[in-house]
Amino acid sequence: MTASVFARSIPAVASGVEAFLSEVSRGLRPRADQLVDAVVDILGSELPELWRSEDLATGVRLAVSGHVAAVLDLNEHGLDVTEVKALPAGIEVARRFARHGVPINKLLRSYRLGHAGLLRQMCDEAARLTSDTELISATVITLGAQSFEYIDRASEQAVLAYQEERDQWLQRRLIVINEAGTRIGTTLDITRTAEELATVGTDHFADLVTVDLLDSVFQEEGVEPVPVPPALRRVAQQSIWDGCPEAEVGTGHKHIFPEDSVPARALATGQPQRHRITTSDVHSILLVPLQARGNTLGLVQFMRHRPTDPFDDDDLLLANEIASRAAVSIDNARRYTHERLTALTLQRSLLQQQVPEQPAVETACRYLPSGSRAGVGGDWYDVIPLSGARVALVVGDVVGHGLHASATMGRLRTAVRAFADIDLIPDELLTHLDDVVIRLEREEARGTDEISATCLYAVYDPVSRLCSLASAGHVLPALVTPPTRSGNGPTSCHVEFPQLPIGPPLGLGGLPFETVQFEVPEGSLLVLYTDGLIESRARDVDTGLTLLREVLAQAPTSLEDTCDRMLSALLPSRPSDDIALLMARTRTLDTDQVAAWDLPSDPAIVSEARTHASDQLSAWGLEDMAFTTELMVSELVTNAIRYGKPPIRLRLILHSTLTCEVSDTSSTAPHLRRARTFDENGRGLLLVAQLAGNWGTRHTREGKVIWAEQRLPAAGMPLRPI
Repeated sequence: MTASVFARSIPAVASGVEAFLSEVSRGLRPRADQLVDAVVDILGSELPELWRSEDLATGVRLAVSGHVAAVLDLNEHGLDVTEVKALPAGIEVARRFARHGVPINKLLRSYRLGHAGLLRQMCDEAARLTSDTELISATVITLGAQSFEYIDRASEQAVLAYQEERDQWLQRRLIVINEAGTRIGTTLDITRTAEELATVGTDHFADLVTVDLLDSVFQEEGVEPVPVPPALRRVAQQSIWDGCPEAEVGTGHKHIFPEDSVPARALATGQPQRHRITTSDVHSILLVPLQARGNTLGLVQFMRHRPTDPFDDDDLLLANEIASRAAVSIDNARRYTHERLTALTLQRSLLQQQVPEQPAVETACRYLPSGSRAGVGGDWYDVIPLSGARVALVVGDVVGHGLHASATMGRLRTAVRAFADIDLIPDELLTHLDDVVIRLEREEARGTDEISATCLYAVYDPVSRLCSLASAGHVLPALVTPPTRSGNGPTSCHVEFPQLPIGPPLGLGGLPFETVQFEVPEGSLLVLYTDGLIESRARDVDTGLTLLREVLAQAPTSLEDTCDRMLSALLPSRPSDDIALLMARTRTLDTDQVAAWDLPSDPAIVSEARTHASDQLSAWGLEDMAFTTELMVSELVTNAIRYGKPPIRLRLILHSTLTCEVSDTSSTAPHLRRARTFDENGRGLLLVAQLAGNWGTRHTREGKVIWAEQRLPAAGMPLRPI
């Protein structure tokens, strides 16, 4: 056939093919459902994953039905294939592909397979209607060209819908991950973090979430390798149904996964897994090990019930991402808890465990660790018995938190006790303590981190009722005087905050401290505390002092009750700073428990001093102690006359022990030494040291006091009731 003849025959052939295809389409129209079934069967055999979800399977069938109808309409009415648009059912199924995580290549293949199956049915129908091979060939060629154009246009729009849905899914995934980042790990509490993980899981993509942690997570020794079989503790579980009825293990219970079970394999391999179950309402499970810093902490299981769609790979990736973030938070909480317990144990072991009975004061104390992430701090209190029935009251605060602050606190408390043992006055004691802090800072070479602390040191004398106090950057105490009676009932206590000079914090060096004295009425209450009691982020110091004043004004008789009431009124459930609180109710020695004599600087007075002491002991009913006491008085008075400066004063104090004191205005302190055989001196102080239960020298602004204590043969005379 010549070219011109072929050219003239094309319109005729095309016209005949169009008419023939219209006839084929009309013939297939009554059997449209059979065509849909045939195409669906082809897709089912080639792409079985499309039928794992009822939602996706329904969408595929609707899309195939619309596709068959559109192709039959296209050929029956001779429509222009370039004007064909993707059907709504096709767009929707593309979105479902994206939502269910089916790869886009599966979507494109479904278009090719579906159209190829329909094309085969149309070709078979054409062969049934005619035996004209030329017409059949032209029909096949026309259908092939039409198929390419139709698939290109329909799949292009479906791919755009798929990608749009996929982008939205990824955006939702990022939102879920970001939400998990803000909702999980809000506290440094292991259980709370696990509960937050379970809640996030059920809020977004699971019907039931369980969180199991290895027992070693809760041990102080640290995380150990996963045991075989793994023993775990159910820490948290959350369900879309109230009460979590489908959970097999209750919260707080320990359980063991069988060695050959899927959870045990997930823990052993450390790899997240998807698992299907056919014998339970829970039909799909994601098992995700909780791993952080190379350690396996436990296992989280995300579950879905019927008829919810099973989990897909995208769900597994999302669950793994959330679990990874939660694992880091759980590990942080574990480390924080262990460090906090260690620091708290150290802190409590370094604090005074039991306050000894004091003739000068009745005491009650509290230490409350911080409830914030900062952890245990360096607050401390102390009650130190001193010579002459006096007592030292100490409250301090090391700047910082954690083990280092606790250890520094212990070193400073030991230093304070050592300085108190040599009876330093408050300002001198703080000066020496300041030097200790500076040396510690130099020795540790902590770079830019400085050691700093505050300290309040007070000495109360029950004989003179004087309180001597010095502060190194520390808040001043409260003084509560007993209520006065007016009319028919008692009035409230008077509360004041003495306006005293506050020195610089410890560790600055070179700046002076100042000791002040004030008289304290008998039965008064001295309240020493750290700044965490009155100051917080939500309350300024003035407000805190006002609350403190109100509580103390109505303070009950019991000091323990007063401490509890004060902490309840001033502190939240989780204070942001640790608190040390020390309360001391002052006592006073009766005048008949103290005897004093001014002595001239004359050796002849020594015998008279012995007589004074002997007579006083007889008045106290302590004649059995007269011989020993006379020897001690004789030696101490002789030393004061020989080496000291007048005036000289002898004082006997009877409380829980018998104290003998000799004071003079010389600052020279005697030293104990062992006299050799032919030495004429040096035996007096050694004799005193052997006779006394305890002895020492106390320096004052006016001079010094040499004192010696003896144990009483029976219980000491009681103090006057308050």
